[in-house]
Amino acid sequence: MQLLKKFMPIFDWLPNYKKKNLQGDLSAGLTVGIMLIPQGMAYAMLAGLDPIHGLYAVTVPILLYALFGTSRQLAVGPVAMVSLLTAAGIGTLNPDSPEQYLLYALTLAFLIGLIQFGMGILRFGFFVNFLSHPVINGFTSAAAIIIGLSQIKHLFGIELPRSEYLQDIMVNIYHNISGINWTAFGIGIAGIIIIKFGKKIHKSLPTPLLAVVFGILIVWGFNLTDQGVAILGDVPSGLPGLSSPSFSMETWSVLLPIAITISLVSFAESFAVSKVIQNKHKNYKLDANQELIGLGMANFGAAFFMGYPVTGGFSRTAVNDQSGAKTALASIISVALIVITLLFLTELFFYLPKSILAAVVIVAVMGLIDIKTPKTLWKADKTDFILLMTTFVSTLTLGIVVGIIIGMVLSLIAVLYKASRPHMAKLAKVPDANIYRNTSRFEGLKENNDELFIRIDGQIYFANISFIQKRIEAWEKEKGNNLKKVILNFESVISIDSSGAHEIEEWIRNWHKKGIQVAIAGARGPVRDILKKWNMIESLGKENIFVNMHDAVLFLNEDGKGNSLDKKYALQSNV
Repeated sequence: MQLLKKFMPIFDWLPNYKKKNLQGDLSAGLTVGIMLIPQGMAYAMLAGLDPIHGLYAVTVPILLYALFGTSRQLAVGPVAMVSLLTAAGIGTLNPDSPEQYLLYALTLAFLIGLIQFGMGILRFGFFVNFLSHPVINGFTSAAAIIIGLSQIKHLFGIELPRSEYLQDIMVNIYHNISGINWTAFGIGIAGIIIIKFGKKIHKSLPTPLLAVVFGILIVWGFNLTDQGVAILGDVPSGLPGLSSPSFSMETWSVLLPIAITISLVSFAESFAVSKVIQNKHKNYKLDANQELIGLGMANFGAAFFMGYPVTGGFSRTAVNDQSGAKTALASIISVALIVITLLFLTELFFYLPKSILAAVVIVAVMGLIDIKTPKTLWKADKTDFILLMTTFVSTLTLGIVVGIIIGMVLSLIAVLYKASRPHMAKLAKVPDANIYRNTSRFEGLKENNDELFIRIDGQIYFANISFIQKRIEAWEKEKGNNLKKVILNFESVISIDSSGAHEIEEWIRNWHKKGIQVAIAGARGPVRDILKKWNMIESLGKENIFVNMHDAVLFLNEDGKGNSLDKKYALQSNV
């Protein structure tokens, strides 16, 4: 039973469900369900699909996440960014019919499910750490701009070629702006105003649904289709049937890069918002690997039930939490509302203008454009600012996929660069104290010409050993022939690999040849194990291993034997 609870968290919370949570779950479920109707259709249209597939994508996928996911407030379904990535990925295949386009969307959902499920099973949840916050921020802001501009054709009622490049979109808008349908544009602007400012009347108002109702009534009431206002038209009724993705290796090979990108980006987005919400509740734990399994299962559901790729959304999750959701029952209630809509209410959307759906998307992505973070990074961290801006500009000009790949590569390069240049310090004794501090940070610390006390912060391994060696050689050169004593402070060294161990042994051997005394101070247990394993304790001499800097300095200055108890702890090893 414990294994079942771990793999399907619903069996953990459902048997212990408390009646007092029902009111909040019911309120949140209905609120989010109402949001999902216009959002689902709008995002499906953004993905290049018929709007009905957006509603299909919030049925079985949500139920599967409720069974397998660990977050109790995460609202899963289509989101703007994944919808645009879907359109970008499928566009490379040049489908020649709507049916083929849908097949590619189902296949993409299946591949994303396969990747996320596999990562969860293999415990690869830590991979999300390689997407740094500046990279995600730059990518998200740029993608939001691209998404917003992609809706201009529906908002203005003009024909524009599909593109994910800012320069192409702007040129296309310039060449086609003269054909703007002012009626459609007016309806879209009114929709934006209703959605954006309706919350100021009351925060619980379902403003996207109000905009949908407004659009339907005004088009139907004034027969605005005669003025060229584009509408949804016939929306199929009934529940989604079974579907099957393509298992063609040729199709898979083309879709795999975008599937990997969506898998990582959507998981990063989903887990980030889940973590923020979970921190407010504290009555359950998030499991990154189980979240991958839950999202993977949700995408399997989309692939086999006429949907398209899904993930957890920022705005809907926030609304879900604010509306009182306590458990995943809220999501199940949302699905029930969607099912009722599919069975009985689809005819009501016949006159829904596409400019209203564009308004839903535009307002949703406006909140993703972050101006504050770049300003903060410019003042606090220029490296992260460059990461953010490079990702931002790359995404705008080179495309969504290339932008996030560049961001991920830059993140990895930044990690490797920082890891290859660990912080190092020369130490000196603080006057009237038995402690030693960095001479470049503390005034009044005096070094003796015959002493070099070095602290290395971090691990010592193949990637940074050359940097460490060059820094030590530079400091040694400053001392010249006066140098008689070297102490390596390993208090902040967390690990040493074979390359690091070999180089340290070389340093010790060379210093001994020059007649320089060498000691190691403050090594942690795991590091002492490594020193023992590589026979460095023996080559250095047990008498030269110390618990702290003070004991090491006293020993080298006085040639004493040191405290026997301290010596015992300095040498303790599991090896």
